[in-house]
Amino acid sequence: MRYRLTFIAGLALGYVLGTRAGRERYEQLKKSARQVAQNPAVRNAAESAAHNGRDFAGKALHTVSDKVGDRMPGSVTERVRSLRERGQSGEADDWGTTNT
Repeated sequence: MRYRLTFIAGLALGYVLGTRAGRERYEQLKKSARQVAQNPAVRNAAESAAHNGRDFAGKALHTVSDKVGDRMPGSVTERVRSLRERGQSGEADDWGTTNT
């Protein structure tokens, strides 16, 4: 019985110390990630990648819609039609953006 109590006490102490150390490390990682995300070079690279991705997705969308044609589901056809209308008017599309 004495060994069980010693083992349980050791487990409890290890858990408390481990969670405290884990929380501190998590806070350090979160701070480092925030600093990296605020770096202007990183922000420019992310914006450039997002812009290039949207351009590529738009080209792929038009290529696929031209080849698939009437065989697409109605919801996709409506979305493609609205994107083509926006593309002709010079407006930017909202693909790849999040609404939070």
